[in-house]
Amino acid sequence: MNYSFVDFLALLGAVGMFLYGMKVMSEGLQKAAGDRLRSILSWMTRNRFLGVITGMLITALIQSSSASTVMVVSFVNAGLMTLGQSMAVIMGANVGSTFTTWIVAFFGFKVDMTVICFPILAFAVPLLFFKRSTTKSVGEFLIGFVFLFLGLAAISRYVPDLSQSPEIFESLKHYTSMGYASLLLFFLVGLVVTMIVQSSAATFAIMLIMGTKGWIPFDMACAIVLGSNVGTTITPLLASLGGNSAAKKAAMGHLMFNVITATWMIAVFFPFVDLVAWITREVGFGDPTKLYELTQGGATAPEEQIKTLMFAMSMGATVFHTLLNTCSLILLLPFTKQLVALVNKIVPSKKKAGDVEFQLKYITGGLVGAAELNILQAQREIVVMAERVERMLGMVKNLIHTKTGTVEFNELFTRIEKYEDIADRMEIEIANYLNKVIDGRLSYDAKMRIATMLSIVSEIESIADSCNNIAKSLVRKEEAHAHFDEYNYSHIDTMFKYVSEAMSNMLTVLVDVDNVTPDDLLRNYNKEREINNFRNLCRTENIEMINQKKYPYSAGIFYMDIICEAEKLGDFIVNVIDCVEDQMRRLQTEADGVPHLEELNPEKMK
Repeated sequence: MNYSFVDFLALLGAVGMFLYGMKVMSEGLQKAAGDRLRSILSWMTRNRFLGVITGMLITALIQSSSASTVMVVSFVNAGLMTLGQSMAVIMGANVGSTFTTWIVAFFGFKVDMTVICFPILAFAVPLLFFKRSTTKSVGEFLIGFVFLFLGLAAISRYVPDLSQSPEIFESLKHYTSMGYASLLLFFLVGLVVTMIVQSSAATFAIMLIMGTKGWIPFDMACAIVLGSNVGTTITPLLASLGGNSAAKKAAMGHLMFNVITATWMIAVFFPFVDLVAWITREVGFGDPTKLYELTQGGATAPEEQIKTLMFAMSMGATVFHTLLNTCSLILLLPFTKQLVALVNKIVPSKKKAGDVEFQLKYITGGLVGAAELNILQAQREIVVMAERVERMLGMVKNLIHTKTGTVEFNELFTRIEKYEDIADRMEIEIANYLNKVIDGRLSYDAKMRIATMLSIVSEIESIADSCNNIAKSLVRKEEAHAHFDEYNYSHIDTMFKYVSEAMSNMLTVLVDVDNVTPDDLLRNYNKEREINNFRNLCRTENIEMINQKKYPYSAGIFYMDIICEAEKLGDFIVNVIDCVEDQMRRLQTEADGVPHLEELNPEKMK
């Protein structure tokens, strides 16, 4: 056998082309789907059976069970999906992954894809130069499709032909006839290879090459498929390492499902393989076991017969993969609750950190495989930041009525300072995360949404700064020996009441930012006008009260400092609402070409 080092490098390059094609095809579809992908997945997991269908559809769409499972992990991490819902989607994703194997098996061996690959490439490349991002994404998908099958053809070309080397062939034959020992050996081969390349589809393609060349019998080819089914869990496990306990549980649930699948399959492996071979024959694909028998006998056969047997072998492995995951789905879906309980025992929930500890809740795991879905992580983290700042506002309200110089006052003031420090650090972490996300493969809408989110984070941090400034004003008031009377406290409480209502309205918008209505925005703008009007009233009355010597000038200064700083809180809050309104208007304009969301904030019209 004349097999050089250059041929080996060419083989590695062919595998690389195959994997790159899978990556480009997957990312192109994710970009084209964009927000629709997120909406479908979050809506269709309310029901266990809908979750299964969702997992199938999403995996068939993006051509990667690992990518879809990583999406599920990110949804669980973001609190958009429960562990039970995620298990249904994961089960469906395992079945959906068989769609890719059907494409590879059928088109890769039944049809000479290299004949049509270059015409497809000629059509796809011009799409990359279109301005519309969706059109570009379709072009990327088609290019990935071409690279996938060109890589598959190159693998077949550069894999060494062991039939010309009898000693190696005999060695392989020895390892394929040891019964369950051979089963476990080739199971481990599929497991390890998939963990290394992080793609069960790539392992499946390599297995088809080995099987169709007659290196391994049909049952050992199925053993490799079984191993790759477990090996594919490595990607979501890696994605969950830095996530919260819910994300780790989702990834562990994926692993447990596939381990249980492999366990029962190993117990009935050989009868099940015989059943698969019978089904493959009855359907009309041919006998998947004949190719290995023919190569072992040393007999020659017409080229057309060899191609027919190669096709039968590939389709038999595909039928095995499909029946394996479908049977596991049918067997384990009724026991979803028990599986969730098992996962909860294996990965216990961590105790929640104290309120005053800096700890990102949703984006600690870094970026996930699907760039579009990272936006959900950041959006949920922004809501957490806003909720913390709202608690900070409540602390400031309490501090105003706490006697200065006491232990209680000092502890509350220290806590406010710590919250302000947390807000600063959260702003930096979220902004850094979003900057990493925006460097990924995103649609235009997603990039504009990230720009909006960066502005929102900055405004929320400014709210925390203003809260801290009010706390410092109270300390300076004590140092100046100034004192408020009942009038001052009453008006400050009224101002904080308006600001608290505005803050609550802002949080309502951020929690469900994709379903905001003009009425939600108008409510916030009306509250901002109330805050401004009350500030003006306080300013006018303060001058009169000082002139009438109702309270000292020094008290009036600190009183108006607090009132004006509270009014700034309202400004920062309404700036967040402005960001949301701008995003709504932009999306509406892009949807139908005509802006029809009226300007709601009169301040912006000036």
